[in-house]
Amino acid sequence: MANVAVVAAKVVIGVRAGSLSVLGAAIDSSIDALNNIAFIALMGVAGAAPDEDHPYGHDKFEPLGALGILVFLSVSCFELLRNAINELVQNGPAPLLTDFQLGLLSVTLVVNIVVTWYEGRRGRELGSDLLVADAHHTRADVMITFGVLGGALLSRAGVPHADPVIAIGVVVMVAKAGWDIVRASLPSLVDEAARESGSIRRSAQGVSGVASAYAIRSRRAAGVVFAELTIGVAGALSVDEAHTIADRVEERLKQELGLDEVVVHIEPC
Repeated sequence: MANVAVVAAKVVIGVRAGSLSVLGAAIDSSIDALNNIAFIALMGVAGAAPDEDHPYGHDKFEPLGALGILVFLSVSCFELLRNAINELVQNGPAPLLTDFQLGLLSVTLVVNIVVTWYEGRRGRELGSDLLVADAHHTRADVMITFGVLGGALLSRAGVPHADPVIAIGVVVMVAKAGWDIVRASLPSLVDEAARESGSIRRSAQGVSGVASAYAIRSRRAAGVVFAELTIGVAGALSVDEAHTIADRVEERLKQELGLDEVVVHIEPC
């Protein structure tokens, strides 16, 4: 609700004052609101327990929803950039924000700072990639709002082209925020290794009775780190003894490398 209120305030100010930079800030703030809506809509799916069709769970729906925001983001940035360039070419009149509008923008700045602190803290506590990423973006939104306020003051001081130039700068920062979303979402979607295989191997082979560790794989989804590996043990060991070693490997990997779920296969050597 706080993010939606910030977007609404910036849209009203941007439209009434005819300020492209404020409208650009509204687009940037809308990413936060859309992230929240996507998060609420998808948590029923992403938080569902593993089933026969999704044995690893449904966590990837969370970063997939974050990528969906890029569609809106791309169209909005293109329109804002086009309007800013047109205003520069046509040398349009500078928008003048009233004292009340400047004060309201300052209030949105305070709201963003509070949301950044709270959402970042809760995201780390819950291990939510989407919440942490959204808090990171809201932090960038704080800097953008500072820039927009500076541009508004420059326009009031009679500096030409301050508003479209600031708007173009906002487009660049929003584009960077979009790239950050892609960069944060892709590792989970393409099953990038969550831990370096060498460190998993060394940790496993440090357990007494493990002759070798190989076929190592790891992945991460919504803050949960999975890993599986095969260990070689003496062929003369009983089944119970071999499984005891496997249990020790699993426990060591969880403690040393912060793995959440570990599957250990046993092979005689």
